[in-house]
Amino acid sequence: MKHALLALVLSLAATMAAAQSKQPLSAISAYLNGLTTVTAPFTQFNDDGSRSTGTLYVHRPGRMRFQYDGPDAPVVIAGNGAVVIEDPKSNQPPESYPLSRTPLSILLARRVDLGRANMVVGHDARGGMTVVTAQDPERPEQGRIDLMFGGSPLALREWIVHDETGGQTRVVLGDLTTGGALANSLFRPPNTSGNLNER
Repeated sequence: MKHALLALVLSLAATMAAAQSKQPLSAISAYLNGLTTVTAPFTQFNDDGSRSTGTLYVHRPGRMRFQYDGPDAPVVIAGNGAVVIEDPKSNQPPESYPLSRTPLSILLARRVDLGRANMVVGHDARGGMTVVTAQDPERPEQGRIDLMFGGSPLALREWIVHDETGGQTRVVLGDLTTGGALANSLFRPPNTSGNLNER
């Protein structure tokens, strides 16, 4: 009987510790809304097992740039409601997707409200981090994103994008530099004077 009670107490203690380490959605929304500019190194783990590194630039609302390392490296830019992917090693012109069709639109929204109905489909504590799984409630078929927050003060550490085909892309962030000035040219797609290939 004593062993059963001890197990129950330990189980309750673990549950309470997990609950205490999970940040509320209101605090996470406030944190994201408080971000204006972000610069951070990143490591990207792709669905095919490959890995790449680079620098992330964010200017909220609406703008983001993934600058990959290496000569003739690809660049991914979000701005003006679109995501443009350019690979200098490819003979194809840049490809363009509506930003609204990607889960990253949740991060780049003018006002993040994770309390919105049907936006958050998962919210728990895992490995000392708060994990929020979110989707566009009006376009759930477009995929979802796992946002992982940790530290004190609160900080975005990584995310995993689950696309509509079932693929996953994980991005792990290094130390974030916030609040600095970022040039508008960072978010201007290069070599887009011609027509883009839209999907």
